[in-house]
Amino acid sequence: MSNPTPVEPGHAAAVEEDAVESIVHLMPIVLPLAGGVLMLLLASIAVYLA
Repeated sequence: MSNPTPVEPGHAAAVEEDAVESIVHLMPIVLPLAGGVLMLLLASIAVYLA
């Protein structure tokens, strides 16, 4: 995010860790796994009701 206070050139800026940026690299792994689990659950519910 942004840091509204001015930073002096000689000092290092305090970097805030963004929650979204910390987990976005896991999305290519998490989304297919979650989709597979969801499809398995929906298929089992469909078989149970049929």
